[in-house]
Amino acid sequence: MPPPLAHVSIIGDGAMGTVCALLLARRGTSVTLWGAFPEHITTLQKDRENKRFLPGHPLPESIKLVSEPSLAFDDPTLIVSAVPCQYIRSVWQRFTECVPRAVPIVSVAKGIEVGTLLRPTAIIADCIGEVPLVCLSGPSIGPEVAMMKPTSVVAASEDEALAKLVQSGFSTSYFRVYTSRDLVGVELAGAVKNVIALAAGIGDGIEAGDNAKAALVTRGLVEITRLGVALGASPDTYRGLAGVGDLITTCVSKIGRNRSAGERIGRGATADEVIASTPSVIEGIPTTRSVLELARRHNVEMPIVSGVASVLFEGRRPADAINELMTRRLHGE
Repeated sequence: MPPPLAHVSIIGDGAMGTVCALLLARRGTSVTLWGAFPEHITTLQKDRENKRFLPGHPLPESIKLVSEPSLAFDDPTLIVSAVPCQYIRSVWQRFTECVPRAVPIVSVAKGIEVGTLLRPTAIIADCIGEVPLVCLSGPSIGPEVAMMKPTSVVAASEDEALAKLVQSGFSTSYFRVYTSRDLVGVELAGAVKNVIALAAGIGDGIEAGDNAKAALVTRGLVEITRLGVALGASPDTYRGLAGVGDLITTCVSKIGRNRSAGERIGRGATADEVIASTPSVIEGIPTTRSVLELARRHNVEMPIVSGVASVLFEGRRPADAINELMTRRLHGE
């Protein structure tokens, strides 16, 4: 195993930020974990466990927990941005004066910002200027990584050396990291698959069956690929871990937030009710709006995404949305 990074600062104390902190600390890396809410950091310092977002996994004493922006960066080798997509801008605007510009930033968020339609790394760059950027994405359900179950992901950057730095810094006997230069493709895959996972959950909620889910995942991948290619991504990305791999995991996992939210909506809950009762952020719901707008701007046909949007935001019955998908004009695959 490659030697550990000297010190990593992690911005965001949710499930994924905590998982990254655990993984790196187990490798011998010194970690500072920053959270936006002082009261939550105080609780973490007292309990040494993130009972709200990742219960059952004690935090080693070597993980430093802070809430002051001035304490977030203690000469880091690498910075991890583990902030949900729709909150990246408001969080990173707090660090414009203190973030070290030469240190690479790794984003583990999945989504598209509402309004700007920017990907997570692009939001960070928009806030703090030109910095070295990497995306770490793929099929990585947080609790499974925390339990050290075998997981494989992709580190993507336009700078191959940066991707390899993350690869060597994060890889363990149970967490395997591949590299890619397709930053746009990997980030788009991570965003759009959450919308397809909502659709999969809605199908589970109305008991549409396994045949329907197989078709949904397959045709969902077609939509993801169409949009990615239209925005300059490589189609090969969508045949890999960041594409079909992450899509499968998110659509079938019983603990995945987006699939679970979709299932509740399929059973009759509204999107607002699901959001209000879920402590974690359900990235697929706001991202649906962004993806639909991207599709419109680039003239990309995405009927599944359109159907999800009609259920989430227009009050359409899930069964009616599925019926429309099944009765669209017949054509070749």
